[in-house]
Amino acid sequence: MRRDNQSSISEFLLLGLPIQSEQQGMYYALFLGMYLTTVLGNLLIILLIRLDSRLHTPMYFFLSHLALTDISFSSVTAPKMLMNMLTQTQSISYAGCICQEFFYVVFADLDSFLLTSMAYDRYVAICHPLHYPRIMSQNLCFLLVIVSWVLSSANALFQTLLLARLSFLRSNILHHFFCDLSALLKLSSSDTTINQLAVLTVGSAVVTLPLICILVSYGRIGATILRRPSVKGICKALSTCGSHLSVVSMYYGAIIALYFVPSSNSTNDKDVIVSVLYTLVTPMLNPFIYSLRNRDMKGALRNIIRRGTIST
Repeated sequence: MRRDNQSSISEFLLLGLPIQSEQQGMYYALFLGMYLTTVLGNLLIILLIRLDSRLHTPMYFFLSHLALTDISFSSVTAPKMLMNMLTQTQSISYAGCICQEFFYVVFADLDSFLLTSMAYDRYVAICHPLHYPRIMSQNLCFLLVIVSWVLSSANALFQTLLLARLSFLRSNILHHFFCDLSALLKLSSSDTTINQLAVLTVGSAVVTLPLICILVSYGRIGATILRRPSVKGICKALSTCGSHLSVVSMYYGAIIALYFVPSSNSTNDKDVIVSVLYTLVTPMLNPFIYSLRNRDMKGALRNIIRRGTIST
């Protein structure tokens, strides 16, 4: 879609994080460390799952894709933010801004769908253990991942095409550290009614429907455990579901605080800070949650270290 000729701005200015200039160096080192931890930690998860045959199960198949998505999600925003902090520049080209918004929506939605697939996997494993190998077949796992990619890309493309129609005549200054869709809609001088409606319907559905599926899955898991209560059963359920529940709580907690809690122009700083938690902190914590609370992952890591020690 072609933009209006009057809106041919060549770049946006990202005001970045609400921090003092004398603190830039400290925060740059902090965010660089967080980003590197995110990339290396999630790469470690992918490597362990790849190398340890005991982790070639549906749950860890989805976890490896979640780890790859988290790396990609952080990489959409963090490198540009770090480069701007290092070079003291604030500009991003119009095309770069639109591309950043597109991939941000893709990987944010993909996170949501993968978490839903993992919840369904836990539901089948606990509520229908005898039929688990038949239900969670390799074909179904691949299908769930492919459908997740298709739905995420379709929503991102839909939102981006609507965004590309808008004009930006009043200003090109974004009170953010990346090209967030809601910030761009506030900045536009065009009528954004259709865009707001698209975000409210399609965008909200992509978030709320997976959340409902996750809640239903864990509701059924809880009901199954309560029908046959035992300390062993409860401990097993917590060990297999605890890590996933922790990640779901962080992910949807940040989304609710960022997009569903009413905000005004005076709360731009709050939105930026919550966005940092959503784009950097949550992906960084996922490897720690799955490695520290998961015996299989810790066992795989010990085996890899032991093999490396023996070979040397």
